[in-house]
Amino acid sequence: MSALRPGRNVNVAGIGMTSQRTRARMVERLRDQGITDAVVLEAMAGVPRHLFVEEALASRAYEDTALPIGYGQTISQPYVVARMIAELRQNRELGKVLEVGTGCGYQAAVLASLATEVYSIERIRELHERARANLRELRLKNLRLAYGDGGAGLEKAAPFDSIILAAAAPEMPQTLLRQLARGGRMILPLREGKADAQRLVLVERSRLGFTETALDPVRFVPLQAGKA
Repeated sequence: MSALRPGRNVNVAGIGMTSQRTRARMVERLRDQGITDAVVLEAMAGVPRHLFVEEALASRAYEDTALPIGYGQTISQPYVVARMIAELRQNRELGKVLEVGTGCGYQAAVLASLATEVYSIERIRELHERARANLRELRLKNLRLAYGDGGAGLEKAAPFDSIILAAAAPEMPQTLLRQLARGGRMILPLREGKADAQRLVLVERSRLGFTETALDPVRFVPLQAGKA
């Protein structure tokens, strides 16, 4: 990866509301919200989130809120990103990771700073290309992007030690469960019944099978099948 997309002047370090000082305040807020994993907090501090949103929204990049990235998709709020990754870690290495829903590429960048390998798949071609452009400046050699149906996972790269979904599944995705390594963990937003409510669910795979733990109520865009 070499240069960001032409026509956009990017300051990786940031200035003003996108500066390292602003990023440090975001990390302090995450700590106050209960994120205690120092490794995750360091990763959040190290990834310039303002590079992954439109320039008009750059001054809001470090607010604890989801922001639109086009095509009906959003970049998740920093707390949700940190929470999901911290749950996946829980004093273990992330190992080889599959991310379903690359979006703008921000969460993939955070994961790549923590994991051995990261495979990230996006079903919307324009977002896949945008994420690739956003990520070039960071030169993350352990990150691979794929354009495809996230619900199908990446069988050729499986099994994965960790799987993370950035979209809410209507039911537990069996294909992704099969691609989870023994001893691995998957975290995803799952729709609760026929209601619009969603909840984070942590899945752990052992030699005896799968264990599910329900976590926080959340709100994500729905997981959709196919390519767009």
